[in-house]
Amino acid sequence: MRVRDQRNRRRGALAAAVLAAALALTSACTGGSKSGDQGPGWQGGAEEPAPKASVSISEPAADAKDVPAATAITFAAEQAQETTVELTGADGTAVEGTLAADGRSWLPTKALEYGKSYTATVTATGDDGRPATATSAFTVMKQPEKQVRISSFLGDDQTVGVAMPLIVKFGREIPEKYRADLQRRMTVTSTPAQEGIWHWVSPTEVRYRPKEFWQAGSKVSYRVQAGGLPLGDGWYGRADLTVDIKIGPKLVMTVDNKTKRMVVTRDGKTIKTIPVSLGKKSTPSSSGTMVVMEKLRKTVFDTYDELGPEDGYRTKIDYAQRLTWGGEFIHAAPWSEGQQGSTNVSHGCVNVSMANGAWLFKNTTVGDPIVVKGTERKLANGNGWTDWNVSWDEYVKGSALPYEPTEDAPAPDDETDPDVSASETATA
Repeated sequence: MRVRDQRNRRRGALAAAVLAAALALTSACTGGSKSGDQGPGWQGGAEEPAPKASVSISEPAADAKDVPAATAITFAAEQAQETTVELTGADGTAVEGTLAADGRSWLPTKALEYGKSYTATVTATGDDGRPATATSAFTVMKQPEKQVRISSFLGDDQTVGVAMPLIVKFGREIPEKYRADLQRRMTVTSTPAQEGIWHWVSPTEVRYRPKEFWQAGSKVSYRVQAGGLPLGDGWYGRADLTVDIKIGPKLVMTVDNKTKRMVVTRDGKTIKTIPVSLGKKSTPSSSGTMVVMEKLRKTVFDTYDELGPEDGYRTKIDYAQRLTWGGEFIHAAPWSEGQQGSTNVSHGCVNVSMANGAWLFKNTTVGDPIVVKGTERKLANGNGWTDWNVSWDEYVKGSALPYEPTEDAPAPDDETDPDVSASETATA
């Protein structure tokens, strides 16, 4: 037994010596510090500190199903100096999108594909340069049966006047509680940049106008990202809508009942003065700021259904430009050329001579403004594109989102006559 015990002791001493040598060799190879750092030598140094920034995704939730195709990636990032969002399809294809101004959400450039799966990755980096990430995998809903059609009054590459509102219509009424989310996805970009806002005219129509008339020569693009967006009662937007237009020269027509004259200016300079005849006392023209809504080279005015067989008339008209839904036009009226410039004899329209009607028709475009002053009746709100017939402060009240003024915004253009009020419905 003693012999066996001695051997064990020798073996133990030998093993200890080998282990000590190995530890000494390891310490030399791992760069141990003389300061007494106690980092785990087998791992080559101390553990790295956690990133200062943190991030989490709230929508869509991880593994969510039946996600709307218009979903935004909503997240919360703390102590982040830079935040990036990546969205990829199941095949790894990247989806383009834009980070919201408040830095809290990211919206794909177009609606996602129905029934497809996606993965969102949000990366937040703090001032320590260390990134923190969050991911969410989700599946888009199947294509819904109930879809709302979205349409624009204007088409691509159309040139319009400086008072033209951007008009978007919906094939179904949009409940009030859904309008703010929809309006967040309605963007307008102009070159040069100009302040403006959307205004809900009705549950099926929304318009946009700048604070002042559009600047002549501007390029304007507007987009409605409503494809796959929930719009109430199980209805969803059918598709996104994008329209690019151009703004023509600043042509403004001003009619004064006192002088019975129309003064036409282009880019601030008077280019023509035209004698007019406005509505007689029994059928006065409307005073206010109106917009050319439609141009008809030839048409027929038929008022028998409206005025009856005694007062009604059916007349062929040349060079007609619609100003109101109620039937007020600028048009050629050769039968009243003797009264134009002196007496009002029309049924509410702005009568001009055949030659002046032709000249106006050639030089104006849809969206040009006309300001009529001094008549017995005020333009009724909604009787035409009356967006410029109310003050800016009143107009912004029609927005579904709070108005945020642009710093150092210029004062409204005096030619818009924003203080003209509305009273009763106009007639033709």
